[in-house]
Amino acid sequence: MESERIGPVAGTEETERPVTELGEFLRSRRDRLSPQEAGVRSFGRRRVPGLRREELAQLAGVSMTYLTRLEQGQSQNASDAVITALARALQLDEDEQSHLFALARPAARARTAAPREESADPGAVQLLQAMDPVPAMILGRFGDVLAWNRAGHRLLAGHLHPEAPRSPAARPNLFSLLFRDEHMRDRYVDWPEEAALAVASLRYVAARFAEDRRLAQLVGELSVHSAEFAALWAEHDVRLCTRGTRRLRHPEVGELTLDYAVLHLPEADGQRLLTHTAAAGSGSAEALRLLASW
Repeated sequence: MESERIGPVAGTEETERPVTELGEFLRSRRDRLSPQEAGVRSFGRRRVPGLRREELAQLAGVSMTYLTRLEQGQSQNASDAVITALARALQLDEDEQSHLFALARPAARARTAAPREESADPGAVQLLQAMDPVPAMILGRFGDVLAWNRAGHRLLAGHLHPEAPRSPAARPNLFSLLFRDEHMRDRYVDWPEEAALAVASLRYVAARFAEDRRLAQLVGELSVHSAEFAALWAEHDVRLCTRGTRRLRHPEVGELTLDYAVLHLPEADGQRLLTHTAAAGSGSAEALRLLASW
């Protein structure tokens, strides 16, 4: 078996592009990291915007042959030490490192491949309805709205039929709404930032469910119908979205500043609960109260 570790590697320019999701991710992270940032001495003209493959191999302490095989999906048993070394060399953050581990373990991803159709857990739905008037919804692994309470529907998707999540054929998808629905697009005051974060979060989840046909269908549809989505998807940014603040522009109560939280449901295979709240005594809290009372 070929050893993962070697000494210095001669500097040669790369000519082929990676052909796997892992290879594309490593390439995108190399492209964004300059030799100066990585602590690599650079001489002469460069034909790549960031680190060369052989420079990454040197920094991580692996052979370029092994790194090439890893990028092309020909080596699926990379050790934790090698993946960690690559993450350190590329200066990946915590979410990116988790994503790298998921991509480097295709066998583990195949074992967690999920069924195509989802349904919300009845207990989670009961909790969802009990939370009203706190706006909340249950999302599937790829952003399909499996259920929402009255306040959640009014806040984010009042222009859609309230019973839409009950039918798999008519079920809304938050990613599709964000990129293809003008009502939803206008609702986000900071739409470019929201769009980038949404795609990065989808990338993070996608590594775990890479074999799911629903993922391929969703990404294909969005790439065809939205050049903005296609461009963001090609950047390979990843982010585990758990909480934050967003500004919404509601047609009935005006602009709101809300805190959102994404709660991952135990044993729900990627499903999560999305909630929105406002600071007590704020104008946004009063707007939510008015929205819930109508």
